[in-house]
Amino acid sequence: MLSVSELYIYPIKSLGGIALDTAMVTNRGLQHDRRYMLVDENNIFFTQREYPAMAFLRTAIEDDDLLVYHKDAMSEKLELHVAPEPTGTTTTVKIWDDWCEGEYISERADDWFSDKLGISCRLVYMPDSTKRKVDPLRALNDDITSFTDGYPIMMLGQSSLDDLNGRLIEQLPMNRFRPNIVYTGGQPFEEDVMEHFSINNINFFGVKPCARCPIPTTNQETGVRGKEPLKTLSQYRVANNKVLFGQHVLCAGTGIISVGDSINVLKRKTALAG
Repeated sequence: MLSVSELYIYPIKSLGGIALDTAMVTNRGLQHDRRYMLVDENNIFFTQREYPAMAFLRTAIEDDDLLVYHKDAMSEKLELHVAPEPTGTTTTVKIWDDWCEGEYISERADDWFSDKLGISCRLVYMPDSTKRKVDPLRALNDDITSFTDGYPIMMLGQSSLDDLNGRLIEQLPMNRFRPNIVYTGGQPFEEDVMEHFSINNINFFGVKPCARCPIPTTNQETGVRGKEPLKTLSQYRVANNKVLFGQHVLCAGTGIISVGDSINVLKRKTALAG
């Protein structure tokens, strides 16, 4: 039997995530996931790919507040609203090939992040009015997403990580891969073939394998970047010259999912159809 074992959101793109027992599924993914993002002076996004030290910035939610802090300076917290009121200061930001509307938050937030990261940056929030669409070749019904890399949810099986760790000298934790939904049960890489499945009567659709960038090679505690796991994954998890690990997922419907929920696979597909 397949069941949800872990749930994560990443309120600010490429910063530390938050483990949840229960998550709200919305039309653009798990609630509060990647609604904030940091941009440079040209309003272009950046991530741990360019700045591994972003891993040192952690997040927490307390009531309606989003707290951000450096892992080595927890007392110096930045307090934000998890769902801020409109600021009226809108701008167009670029994430990958998409340009979409965001809202600047405050000079205070910009100064805090610029100081902690040692680079000039600004914090933006995606308001509800912004409808960033997923790739139309993969979309099911005008699906939208937040400031993700392109799809609302990333799913990974614990068995898949166990299989990878069985090939590595140094064991890697799940946080290297930044999933939203982790499940237990089944065979390694079973997420590859889960075309249509349901959790708590909410329908989900696996639409694209997750092509891996350098972020999984970054130790989230030290910021040190190595060769693994991409070196090992490239030996057995490659299609179309891309290293694949995990599955991008679309959601149809809204509601609550929780750790322990059963996953009912309704339709399967060919593996690694990337």
